[in-house]
Amino acid sequence: MALTTTALPRPSIAVAHHSGWGHTAALAEAVAEGARAAGLAAGPASVTVLAVDRLTEGDAGWDVLDAADAIVFGSPTYMGNVSAGFQTFAERTSRRLAAGAWRDKVAAGFTNSGAKSGDKLHSLTSLAVLAAQHHMHWVNLGLPPGWNSSTSDEHDLNRLGFFLGAGAQSDTDLPPERVHESDVRTCRRLGARVAEVTAQLLAGRVAVTGVPVP
Repeated sequence: MALTTTALPRPSIAVAHHSGWGHTAALAEAVAEGARAAGLAAGPASVTVLAVDRLTEGDAGWDVLDAADAIVFGSPTYMGNVSAGFQTFAERTSRRLAAGAWRDKVAAGFTNSGAKSGDKLHSLTSLAVLAAQHHMHWVNLGLPPGWNSSTSDEHDLNRLGFFLGAGAQSDTDLPPERVHESDVRTCRRLGARVAEVTAQLLAGRVAVTGVPVP
């Protein structure tokens, strides 16, 4: 089945995050910006940013998550894992897990801590496991490590060298608007990658099944 540009489905993406002090929220907005600016043939992705600690039972945000083609999870790293606020949200998705409501959606993740390492990989692994439990398709960062030679510097993309998702570091005494510019750009790239992969997956489904994606 040949797909024209007008027949290509536009992806819908939700950025579901918890932010304790605002730094992770700033990165969530960067992910959303990157997804919207991905330059897809079908046109810009539809992107919604959701603070998961504000979701109540019956909140329309749950409908956004259920309808999304992709969900990007974001959490600060506290004590070597995702925050309690994010974990509460994760546990509240158990009924959707049992029903397979998010099966075959695209997923990705990002996290932020005060320390350069901060055991952020553990948080990214937790996010990836959550996606796997929902039978989602995990998308990695897709960037080489930066700031790893004598000729590189802290302004490189992926300056902290993560692969599973985007790992950011924010000085604890600086406000959210001072999130490191490299981490902002890295999260934008993650958003763009998720939009691109989601668009490819949706186009592939149409080509295989011949059924337009709603």
